[in-house]
Amino acid sequence: MRNRLAAVPSDRVHLWLMLLLTFGTGVVDAVGYLGLDRVFTGNMTGNVVILGMALVGADDLPVLGPVLALGGFMAGAALGGRVLRRAAGAWTGLTTALFAVVAVLVLALAVVLFAVGDHPGRWVEITVTTVLGAAMGVQAATARFIAVKDVTTVVVTSTITGLAADSTLGSGKGGGSGRRALAVLLILAGAAAGAALLRWHLGAGLVLSGAVVAVATVVGAVHTTVAAATPAPG
Repeated sequence: MRNRLAAVPSDRVHLWLMLLLTFGTGVVDAVGYLGLDRVFTGNMTGNVVILGMALVGADDLPVLGPVLALGGFMAGAALGGRVLRRAAGAWTGLTTALFAVVAVLVLALAVVLFAVGDHPGRWVEITVTTVLGAAMGVQAATARFIAVKDVTTVVVTSTITGLAADSTLGSGKGGGSGRRALAVLLILAGAAAGAALLRWHLGAGLVLSGAVVAVATVVGAVHTTVAAATPAPG
């Protein structure tokens, strides 16, 4: 089993793990938007658009929540970027540590939501979305460092653009269409799962998302360890 895992190329493992994290982001954004006062915690483009509309009083949209989630995301991304300045490879102990922080934060917030019930107060909602934004910022910065093409784990707009532009209706290049389509489908599936879990409890989606990040973290760390310890053939 060890040798079989080590034989899987790192770029393939990283692709599947980033796709898994993309699913988790869909879950988190469903919880944030539907359960926590229409705030995106992974898709910052959505927050910027909501904020722009809210500033002119459209549809009673929130202002404070998107601003704090955006600030949290930027702080988390800055932290990830600073930590990874010392990283010597795509997946190292630093990468594992950052993803582990994301998993712990998301699971801790799930515990908070289970503790306060399905109807948390305004400041609990704002605190949760701000910290979730920071966690997603750390994840996005770490995924950016791993640099799996077309899979950022937090947004799919550029992925959809590439999918359409390189399709037979576009340039016809077709490169990366499979991974692009999977990224879109997985964030869609994650959003659907997050929305469905809201029917049970507000914190349920965060349990799922935190578990997804934890699994990706462990698999990535184990693969890196066994690949480094396995002698090259020949």
